[in-house]
Amino acid sequence: MDFPPIYHLPLDSLHQIFSSLPLRQIIICRAVSKFFHHFLTSPSFVHSVSSQHPPLYLLALRPPHHRHLHHAQRHHVSSSSSLDVFDPDLNQWLKFPLEFIPFRLLHPVASCLGLIYFWGESSDSLDSSKSLVVCNPLTRQFRVLPQLGSAWSRHGSVLVDSANRVMVLTELAALYFSGTSKNWLKFSSNLPSKPRSPILVSDSVYALCDVGSPWRNQWKLYSCNLTKLTTSQTWTRLERQEWKDVFDILKRPRLVRGVGNRILMIGGLKSSFSLNSPCSTILILRLDLDTLDWDEAGRMPVDMFKCFQESSKFKVFGGGDRVCFSAKRIGKLALWDRCGAVGDWRWIDKMPGNGDGLYRGFVFEGRLTSLP
Repeated sequence: MDFPPIYHLPLDSLHQIFSSLPLRQIIICRAVSKFFHHFLTSPSFVHSVSSQHPPLYLLALRPPHHRHLHHAQRHHVSSSSSLDVFDPDLNQWLKFPLEFIPFRLLHPVASCLGLIYFWGESSDSLDSSKSLVVCNPLTRQFRVLPQLGSAWSRHGSVLVDSANRVMVLTELAALYFSGTSKNWLKFSSNLPSKPRSPILVSDSVYALCDVGSPWRNQWKLYSCNLTKLTTSQTWTRLERQEWKDVFDILKRPRLVRGVGNRILMIGGLKSSFSLNSPCSTILILRLDLDTLDWDEAGRMPVDMFKCFQESSKFKVFGGGDRVCFSAKRIGKLALWDRCGAVGDWRWIDKMPGNGDGLYRGFVFEGRLTSLP
């Protein structure tokens, strides 16, 4: 069978044709044939295209952890070997196959600059140890970090940054791994309570901690400098007189990384300061870490919030100017999108799976040049 005429074009011509395509189309073309895959994954083409095209901004879902699933659901999670992501610019769902990673029960937990981190369980049924696996699903390259005990995967929050630094954080201890180290370094956390929604911004970790009583929550913001872990650096409570009741007006607050040197604090807006006050909507507050000033970034429309009123809790994930909200029995996600042209708030439907649970996730910036 004769090759198609395009296969006979000079490499310079092929480069000019494919480099003019959007990054999404380039990724699709790699699956057309071995010839296209070889050319479109060559280092010379990848590096030249990455400098011309911005990364793909996608929202990746985290499936429920397998310890919460019955046997039939565990088999489905372990055999699916794919990552569900949503493209908010094209308003469509995509799947990235993960069968090239030789682990079972892969559980995605974090991402930064084109790399995704998974908890992976050994394919040996007698081996219960867990490892963090970092991969680029666009190039199908991966690397396995040193093994950790299963308790860290159950109770630790995974934080990553652009310098390939990784932290696994719990209430009592923290593990730290960098690109220059060969093993995990362990440090004491000494936080007043279990950290809620910790995030990594530049060289600092930020988390919410409950310092209240068993009868009433009282949330405060704590920070720790990542570069000073080896000097017994303790956590610092961030407070200012001007903040007043900023932590008291939100119910079940959580943190999300914002644009630049900003963080978002999101929760239900209480109708009053009483103990069991109902919420009137979901509020997004923004803290500028340079000036330590708060302002309001967004407020969920009343009609949309009605779907969340009957749920005892909701989940929040995203970053920058895009944040997703999920709750049980809604069957779709609410999206706050300051980047889009169709308004700040919209629904994401056609959820993968049964569409009836609490969805968690993270931002995935697809890049061809990110190396695990």
